[in-house]
Amino acid sequence: MINEFYKEMTGKGSVIREFFTYATKKAAEIGAENIFNYSIGNPSVPVPQAFTDYMMELLQKEDPVKLHGYSPSLGLDSTRCAVAESLNRRFGMNYTKDEIFMTSAAAGAIAHALRCVTKEGDEVITFAPYFPEYVPYVTGCGAKLTVIPADTDTFQINFEEFEKALNPNVSAVLINTPNNPSGIVYSTETVKKLAAMLEEKQKAFGHDIYLITDEPYREIVFSGTDAPFVSKFYANSLCCYSFSKSLSLPGERIGYLAVNPACKDAKTIVLMSGQISRFTGHNCPPSIIQLAVEKVLDMTSDISVYEKNKEILYKALTDMGFSIVKPGGTFYMFPKSPIPDANEFCWTAAKELNLILVPGDSFLCPGHFRISYCVTTDMVERSLPAFEKLYKMYK
Repeated sequence: MINEFYKEMTGKGSVIREFFTYATKKAAEIGAENIFNYSIGNPSVPVPQAFTDYMMELLQKEDPVKLHGYSPSLGLDSTRCAVAESLNRRFGMNYTKDEIFMTSAAAGAIAHALRCVTKEGDEVITFAPYFPEYVPYVTGCGAKLTVIPADTDTFQINFEEFEKALNPNVSAVLINTPNNPSGIVYSTETVKKLAAMLEEKQKAFGHDIYLITDEPYREIVFSGTDAPFVSKFYANSLCCYSFSKSLSLPGERIGYLAVNPACKDAKTIVLMSGQISRFTGHNCPPSIIQLAVEKVLDMTSDISVYEKNKEILYKALTDMGFSIVKPGGTFYMFPKSPIPDANEFCWTAAKELNLILVPGDSFLCPGHFRISYCVTTDMVERSLPAFEKLYKMYK
């Protein structure tokens, strides 16, 4: 008999993918240049040339057996060392390779982190708006996901509701900063307050509470934004990172789990991750990609286009009348819909104006919609009349 749990999931498709699929079909009918597709977060700028050059050098000069062979369960030692040194250099930490586990991007890191620090029936808290895949990540390891309602004025943490939700069953808190879909970056003040609250509750409940940080957009932070490295402020922190956004490598599925050296059982958690891989079939990312990212750890793609797109959209849309909390990073913004039903609003945009947006309901923040502006600046500028027409349809 097939597994009914996963069978049921097949009927619950992603809203993001639904709009993306609609855009793809429509583009085939009328031409991609006539679709303003803001549906999906696929980086639109190329990988740094240094990465490509080093990949070519590896292919031409490295021993093919080494290059294409299995890496150790925890990842290549040289890559783990390089990641630790980069984090220490940039953020004043003291990681060693023993606190680094190489993963298939941030999704793999989160999946391992959750299994390391939760058991069947535990509770994991996150904050709206949140990435919808947190649901399968958490429920897939037997835990329960509790979502704290959004503070839609700032999209910082809603501490009043968070404190009400904290209870002895909570074993982990999962945060995403810079945030998808809001583009907001948790401030140093927010992170300090969160850390202090978790320290207090650890003592009150008599057990550790782990802070799992989902950080694929960590490098995409705009000028003037306060963007702390969260792990500096809380010992029991597990940082989940992906090179998909910063280096424009989403298809290569490469990232890491970095366990704060001050975390209780830090090295054991990394060793546990290797064992968890035996159950999930993770078995490490490709050796060649691990070797290549070693050389570009402190680089990014030319992400300046995202800030340029943000400035154009934010000014134009707020001038039109849209209400938006200004993003501090990522390549997303999360305006308020002019009508309560953001699904109706987004389908009208798609069908009437070929403007593809994503409603905020799946991020547990109804009445808002996401714009993913990792697109060409030319498309952004050409889409502005469509946004204006859309707004006027409801005002």
